[in-house]
Amino acid sequence: MSTATLTRESAATASAPRRRPLRPARVVLHLFLAAVAVGWLFPILWAVLTSLRSYQYTASHGYVSFGGWTLDNYVTAWQTAEFGKHFLNSVYITVPAVLLTLFLASCVAFVIARFSWKINIVLLGLFTAANLLPQQALLIPLFRLFTEVPLPEFMSDSELLYDSYWGLILVNVAFQCGFCVFVLSNYMKALPHELYEAAMVDGASVWRQYWQVTMPLCRPALAALATLEVTWIYNEFFWATVLMRSGDKFPVTSSLNNLRGEFFTDNNLVSAGSVLVAVPTLVIFFLLQKQFVRGLTLGASKG
Repeated sequence: MSTATLTRESAATASAPRRRPLRPARVVLHLFLAAVAVGWLFPILWAVLTSLRSYQYTASHGYVSFGGWTLDNYVTAWQTAEFGKHFLNSVYITVPAVLLTLFLASCVAFVIARFSWKINIVLLGLFTAANLLPQQALLIPLFRLFTEVPLPEFMSDSELLYDSYWGLILVNVAFQCGFCVFVLSNYMKALPHELYEAAMVDGASVWRQYWQVTMPLCRPALAALATLEVTWIYNEFFWATVLMRSGDKFPVTSSLNNLRGEFFTDNNLVSAGSVLVAVPTLVIFFLLQKQFVRGLTLGASKG
């Protein structure tokens, strides 16, 4: 065997990754992670399995059985709950709410991270504390407020903030801003101060420092927050049922109530509707998965 061959084999052996020894603690960790993954996936898989079976079959054979496969539940759920119209309602609410939340939260986070004021900690604490307040505690005052605040007729058919898309948008923005301010302010504090010093030397105003220096650098964090906010606001159920009375304006999550029967509930049909409602959030997550993971991990190695 030639010297060159031995050299190549030695280099390949040296560059090959060494396998870590299989220790009992590592085995226990992997078993725990596998159990947690199964626990999270089981309800989703069970809902999909239930949605693909007929009610007549499960009523006679029980849910712990296999058979009665059909796709009729999806067709019936789509037609009964009018998902096509209610999906658009969710878009009307989710898109403006996410954009407003990220814009307002980034403005507040920029002020907290960029300027050293004595009220910065208090301001951040107020926004963060808003997430700790139970939403049900504000139900009665918000309901009375929304029934008193007028809106022009072109903005609301009821001419009130109550029973309008604007009401749900404002509620979601108010409750989601705190978390976004907390994340973005910590992210902006990690940006080099030399960038702002150079921008000030070039004569950049505060607005240009925010819009042209800070925001481009915060794209990974904004992408991660946008993924979370779309999921949370899209899946919001409580405020839509409280602050709306017109069934035609309900978002898609609240329209699942249309699948409930007067005397009994077809769980197979509800499972099919739930799967249909969950599809958009899954698509958004898989499309933005790289940006989401990148936004969460950026800055993890910074000292």
